[in-house]
Amino acid sequence: MDEILRIEGLRVSYRERDRTVRAVDGVNLVLRKGTTMAIVGESGCGKTTIALSVLNLLPAAGRIDAGRVLYGGRDVLDLQGDDLRRVRGREISMIFQDPVSGLNPVMAIGAQVAEIVQAHFDISRKESQRIMLDALARQGLPNPERVAASYPYQLSGGMCQRVMIAIATVLRPSVIIADEPTSALDVTVQAAILHELDELKEELGASIILITHDLGVVAKMADDMAVMYAGRVVEQSATAEIYARPRHPYTAALLDARPRLDDPGRRLRNIPGTPPDLAELGTDCAFLPRCSKAITACRVSAWPPLTELAPGHEAACFNPVYQPD
Repeated sequence: MDEILRIEGLRVSYRERDRTVRAVDGVNLVLRKGTTMAIVGESGCGKTTIALSVLNLLPAAGRIDAGRVLYGGRDVLDLQGDDLRRVRGREISMIFQDPVSGLNPVMAIGAQVAEIVQAHFDISRKESQRIMLDALARQGLPNPERVAASYPYQLSGGMCQRVMIAIATVLRPSVIIADEPTSALDVTVQAAILHELDELKEELGASIILITHDLGVVAKMADDMAVMYAGRVVEQSATAEIYARPRHPYTAALLDARPRLDDPGRRLRNIPGTPPDLAELGTDCAFLPRCSKAITACRVSAWPPLTELAPGHEAACFNPVYQPD
């Protein structure tokens, strides 16, 4: 399938007092049209930084040191002013992790949704109100008129998340970035939100970048999957392929740590050790201190590059769990 978004050699750092944190280090990703790509990994591995970089929304301490984000033949990172605003929301939109803090607390919900429409289209206030109410109704929000007149504190977390999805999709974008869209919600609301995202993909023909640490969500939603560790992609392939044959020891450990419905009495298996300090990374594999499959090459060589170990399946490992065929 054709690609719609390509990230090439992305490097991002944050300045923290007297030190520099390498949050993303040479990431390459391809999002295919009409598909969902999941980016997974432990907290602090760089997932959200990639999402923010795509739309040039890094905080003041963040800096894109290298790389390109190609969309429609253009590098989004080179866009400024009106050109960048036209891409944000209209072509590429983002559903932020915390729906409550992502909304303006002193602005009515309807005004926040309508503002997005008016910023991109030269239409009347009446028409923007109609589009706004339609967007809220499409998210299954009961009584859209009442929701539109409400403020974020008057809505539940699940309703706020639906409002965020309405804001992200009201302009019918081609790419939707969903950053932990269900992390603060209970299980039943999670299922409803995921179902709505899946329907949006079918309805809009959109492509989705799904950022999550929930491997159950990945199995249900994602066509492709990229596993990150310490700012780098350590494995990527089709989701079904990675679940069946994980190559990188970190990926295998993540999958092994999941609760299993087919074995409810099994003790959860943790990954020993802790993630590294991204300001103190050396040149060797950052997973080395936690890896059960490390060999001599791991200790004397630089971090291994992503290598195709099977058709369409790449991993950065000298001693993969499943050896190349």
